[in-house]
Amino acid sequence: MCDRERGWSEVPLVKTWQLIAGSAVAGLALAAAAVATTGPWDSGQRKAERDRAASWIHLGGVDHAAGGLPQAAPSAPGVLAGIGPRPANAVGAAPDALAGVLTPLLADPALGTVRGASVVDTATGRVLFESGSGEAMTPASTVKIATASAALAALGPEHRIRTTVTPGAGPGQIVLVGGGDPSLTAKKKSPAGSGGSLVALAADTAQALKAGGTAAVTLAYDDSLYTGPARHPIGPNDNIAPVTALMADEGRPDDSTSGPVTRSEDPSKDTARAFAALLRDRGITVNGDPARGKPPTGAQPMATTLSTPLAGLVERMLTNSDNDIAEALARQTALATGQNPGFEGAEKAVSDKLASLGVDLTGSRFADGSGLNRADKVTTRLLTGLLAAAADPRHPELRPVLTGLPVAGFTGTLRARNAGTSPAAGLLRAKTGTLTGVNSLAGTVVDPSGRLLAFAFLTAGAADGSAAEKGLDKLAAAVATTS
Repeated sequence: MCDRERGWSEVPLVKTWQLIAGSAVAGLALAAAAVATTGPWDSGQRKAERDRAASWIHLGGVDHAAGGLPQAAPSAPGVLAGIGPRPANAVGAAPDALAGVLTPLLADPALGTVRGASVVDTATGRVLFESGSGEAMTPASTVKIATASAALAALGPEHRIRTTVTPGAGPGQIVLVGGGDPSLTAKKKSPAGSGGSLVALAADTAQALKAGGTAAVTLAYDDSLYTGPARHPIGPNDNIAPVTALMADEGRPDDSTSGPVTRSEDPSKDTARAFAALLRDRGITVNGDPARGKPPTGAQPMATTLSTPLAGLVERMLTNSDNDIAEALARQTALATGQNPGFEGAEKAVSDKLASLGVDLTGSRFADGSGLNRADKVTTRLLTGLLAAAADPRHPELRPVLTGLPVAGFTGTLRARNAGTSPAAGLLRAKTGTLTGVNSLAGTVVDPSGRLLAFAFLTAGAADGSAAEKGLDKLAAAVATTS
């Protein structure tokens, strides 16, 4: 039950759409290669700007500017122009053509006993193919598309999550307060890229303490922001740490940034201990072992570090199918909408925010944010509806849902799928979903006419997961190549 997510010189006239489509393929392949090297979650922002914003305190660290939250760095313009309305006579695959190709592929026994499918033209909303699109099924990690959409709708792509240090109730007491930042790291240079930094936070805290004449402290830590059980309903599992509001490096004991690994049993305490060690390295004596505690009412932060912007968290989550980020984003959505930030409150918050986007939620349930829970239910119609909303110029806040999707043959959980000579390599972007007996794939592709199509395939009951994945890849490649 673990999520395993893993020359036209001879031609006198060339149609505009042919140039666009050809450029799109080459451009996406080039961009994907760069993404594989630098990570897809840079969001077009300069790394130096991100690092500068990681520490927010006037006393030291990286950011010396006083005042409110740092302004987002300007994003680089897109490589390709946004996809807008096309002329009424634009060419493209007719529904009959797609049906003729997809129907026999969908009947492949390797896909299991139950399957649903939906293909939609994102620019027009026209349904090009559907089969069982209204049947709610277990989505596995494709539910992360819903989690991402809800979080972005509730908080916006530039939102950052704070981790703070405040004075305690008495002299020489300080409290490390978790805000739920899933990008928080205790490493000097995080292997996952920019994010909240305990190193910068410790530097700012030490400087503030020394400026006030304090050389020795007692450290408490507050991870009480989230409610309910920290353990996911599946129990201890290498694919997810306990869900806590204070956790560095996802509770990982090594330098891994994705994939299964045995996690910390108590990420909050381990994070506080790491912070204490960083303070000691900076000349502050920390007495005893950190213990749980809360800051006094009205206490103002003496130091703050900020997470990767939400857009970057979404992209990282989708590319690597990161369960820890997914559960954090579901709780952040709950906090933003006044729900209790536990599994139940997050479920209601995600559902409510998606309803506000106008998508069809019939039969849906969001029992968790990651897709590890088999109680999750969505339809392929919902998934393509969310992908179409993310492509809609009226919802620019949702765009990271598309930019974070793995690229076939290049990045994340699609690195080895539809790769090499596949006609979909570099062109197809999709979120994978894998549980035992459950396989899914949902994303976008530019078809031969230059249209951006959203697709979703959900299957269940497959005896061979690898064979089911190959069947899904054939379906997606067919959407990419049918004209």
